[in-house]
Amino acid sequence: MQSAEPTYRADIKKEISSLLKIGFPVIIAQLLQMSMSFVDTVMAGRLSPQDLAAVAVGSSILMPFVVLCLGCMMAVTPIVAQNIGGRELQKIGKNARQVLWLSQILALPSFFILRNLDAAFVLIGVTEDIIPIASGYLSAISWGIFPAYAFGALRYFNEGLSVTRPAMFVALAGTLINIPANYVLMFGKFGFPRLGAIGTGYASSIVFTAMFLLMLWFTWSHQPYKRFDIFGRFRLPEKEYLKELLQIGVPIGISSTMEVTMFAVVSLLASTISTLAVAAHQVAINFAAMMFMIPFGLSVAISARVGNSIGKNRPAEARFRGFIGVGVSCCIMACTALIMFLFPEQIISIYTDDKAVIEIAVQLLFMAAVFQLSDGLQVSGFGALRGLKDTKVPMYVNLVAYWIIGIPIAYVMGFILDFGAPGLWIGLIAGLTVAGILHNLRFYKKTGSMGA
Repeated sequence: MQSAEPTYRADIKKEISSLLKIGFPVIIAQLLQMSMSFVDTVMAGRLSPQDLAAVAVGSSILMPFVVLCLGCMMAVTPIVAQNIGGRELQKIGKNARQVLWLSQILALPSFFILRNLDAAFVLIGVTEDIIPIASGYLSAISWGIFPAYAFGALRYFNEGLSVTRPAMFVALAGTLINIPANYVLMFGKFGFPRLGAIGTGYASSIVFTAMFLLMLWFTWSHQPYKRFDIFGRFRLPEKEYLKELLQIGVPIGISSTMEVTMFAVVSLLASTISTLAVAAHQVAINFAAMMFMIPFGLSVAISARVGNSIGKNRPAEARFRGFIGVGVSCCIMACTALIMFLFPEQIISIYTDDKAVIEIAVQLLFMAAVFQLSDGLQVSGFGALRGLKDTKVPMYVNLVAYWIIGIPIAYVMGFILDFGAPGLWIGLIAGLTVAGILHNLRFYKKTGSMGA
């Protein structure tokens, strides 16, 4: 008779394999999309300091809108995962259509807000010579908001079905389109006018449109999706489905925005210390952000796997899948932390050769290594909770962890106790650690109450 232990080990191995198969393409897609922003920044830097500053300012204002709205649409991933687990095929098709409607409903106010931010620029003290360029950049990129949100809707729908490779290839196509589009429109090649940083905005809109069309083509033509009757006929928005998407999605959007804004506030605080401090902070946070794409990609896979189990009414399996995902995420982040501890100078030298910046950035990279585990713990734990459609309480957890604990500690350690930039990062570590612990305790309690 076969013992239970080998079977248990086989189950773990099988789950890890499934998790990585779903999560790896998401990681690559996220890194490719990050590379587009990197390319925009590098190419804008070759124009003028004003163009570079305008893209930086415009991107920092654009990001909260995108994070909030795309976060709202991420609700479709656990919803569809539970639908497929419960074999509710008609609901799958309806949720695909309704999240597309939601994407356009959210895009409309985003479009108008992005085109009317001149007063906000003045209020936050943006330099006068940058405002027209930054405003033009946002107006140009606003045309891409509609396809960008629609692409996000289709991407998250596919992720709910554990189909993640198409978005990876679409992101690769977007990256390849982005560079020549920037070149032509920014520098005025092939008869086009030289648009500078504003050309970057139009190029991004072209890229978003191409990515949406490619994702739409896949979703439309993929033969296994025919049974869902997604595009069988035109249907108007349905209140019942939109309500569920918003009830689950709005807390996701707010949670994601709170995390992004915590890092933004710390960056802003670092900019008041010294030029060296902000430069070192940007270098260290950029590398940490790239490493974060690993647990983020796995969190998408965790949501889909947990949601699928819940749809099948298997809470014990959901708990098993959730904690295997959290464990894998933390193991990988332990490896990235080790790399940061062992090779900090080599990592920083990729970004700069300024010895003063390197000295500070190395300290910050050590601190980034410390919060690798916390970051992996919180994003994977939140991913597991999304699979349960449990998003409201995690939103409050993030509020407490990031805004009531993280930012105040960062301020006290950085300024009142005068630890400078490293003190600010203590606040980041505190906020992420609290969120990570509480999200996983919540998942343990929720699955326990379901009978796991």
